[in-house]
Amino acid sequence: MEKTVIKTGKTVDEAIEAALSELGCTKEEATIEVVDEGTEGGFLGLGRKDAEVKVTVNSDEAAPAEKAEASDDTYYGDDESFEGDAVSEAEDAAANFVAEVLSGIGIHGNMDSYREDDTIFISVTGSDCGAAIGRHGETLEAISYMTNLIANKHSEQRVHVYLDVGGYRKHREQVIKGLADKAVSRVRRSGRKVVMEAMSPAERRIVHSYLQEVKGVTTHSEGVEPNRCVVVTPEDKK
Repeated sequence: MEKTVIKTGKTVDEAIEAALSELGCTKEEATIEVVDEGTEGGFLGLGRKDAEVKVTVNSDEAAPAEKAEASDDTYYGDDESFEGDAVSEAEDAAANFVAEVLSGIGIHGNMDSYREDDTIFISVTGSDCGAAIGRHGETLEAISYMTNLIANKHSEQRVHVYLDVGGYRKHREQVIKGLADKAVSRVRRSGRKVVMEAMSPAERRIVHSYLQEVKGVTTHSEGVEPNRCVVVTPEDKK
């Protein structure tokens, strides 16, 4: 698994050293991309902009112990159908696009990416990620949509990009599942359908998938975007 970090510093060298230190590798063991060389600024340093670099540990340079651990890790799998340059290119294209977008709106942090079967997971951590999340996650959904388009342009087979920024998506999934559990309890208690709060298409899919195996209830969506909702209904009633 490749690991990538994005770092900033007063100079390019300072940013590179920070990235290498976090990754625990040398320059020879990494691929270094200078995203922004930065500017010194004018009088009293006004207008100065930090340099920014993207550093990725070369997978073939991993330490023997790391390689052995990775080979025993069934989580990442070894699906031959997902191997090949096309998929690696899709992952790189997706990660680069996310890095460029976040850098463009002034967000700097660490980014990890890996793939499992036909899904590319990209996780970004850092301070002040709110601008990349937006109200109710709308900005994150938009970035995710564009990232999926970019990735699939670089892959002959269909891939899905799961993007999380600042842990928002993971936290939101838990909140949504909690709301779904409450809706099921209300349906069982009253014997009547329950209309959940308006959600994005991605969030509605979480509810449908989560409740698919729950006995005694069915789900469907009603309404028009952006006010479309999931309806939880007793299984023997429509």
